[in-house]
Amino acid sequence: MIKLLASDLDGTIIDSNNKINSYDLEAIDKLNSKSTVEFAVCTGKTYSMTKDICKKLNAKYGVFGNGTQILNLKTGEEIARNTISKNQAYTCIDIANENNLHIHIYTEDKLIVQENFKYMAFRNFMLYRNNMEFEIVDSLKEYIENNNISIFKLVISSKNNLENIKEKILASEKLEIVHFKKYNQYIDKIINEEYEYLDIVPKNITKYTALKQLENYLKLNDSNMMTIGDNVNDIEMIENAGIGVAIGGSCSDVVNKASYVTKNNVENGGFAEAVFKFIKI
Repeated sequence: MIKLLASDLDGTIIDSNNKINSYDLEAIDKLNSKSTVEFAVCTGKTYSMTKDICKKLNAKYGVFGNGTQILNLKTGEEIARNTISKNQAYTCIDIANENNLHIHIYTEDKLIVQENFKYMAFRNFMLYRNNMEFEIVDSLKEYIENNNISIFKLVISSKNNLENIKEKILASEKLEIVHFKKYNQYIDKIINEEYEYLDIVPKNITKYTALKQLENYLKLNDSNMMTIGDNVNDIEMIENAGIGVAIGGSCSDVVNKASYVTKNNVENGGFAEAVFKFIKI
């Protein structure tokens, strides 16, 4: 029996134009009225970026920053917090600076960017400037040294291939890095630009490991969980869930691991299709 439904946001519930299909909203309303199934948002975004959407979706739990923070959204309880150390951040910053790459970090309530807004930092500024603080600094290392902050995520972006940068970082530090590529059909429509980026979080922190913590909190197991997603950071949670769903149009690696692929894409209510297929509401 499914007792926990955990869903990604971007590309799963929220489309490339930052819209939500009305059919998905209907499914979420009915899901939230079913007391036997808990609804959790499971996103790479931080909580400060997604407060408004979490309220709109009436989610009870939230996994944020690809697993760096888990919250009970109804009580405000922080179930888990995982952060990058200062020295780990310095290593990433040094490598980015040496290779003239764009870099920014996420704290609990702020996005801090070095020198200027570009790529993912610019996208988030365009979307969330009314939800959280944004700050431009000359040197991220100096900012971190002079301020007592918790670093939830660090992102390195470029128009060039970042695989060798990922390898350099992992050769020096124990971290988790997901490599995203926003090219061709995956172009960032918010800023109309192609690029790729490394999403960097603490070692052994993923959406799935966070959901395992949430399962323990709720006294559930994988067989009780249904997960829905579309991108590479969703693969682990999809392949390990009792029911793992890939939204139509997902990247092939996600599709190959899913137990079900929706006929509809995100624009046409793929999330709702999966909810109504597997949960009696």
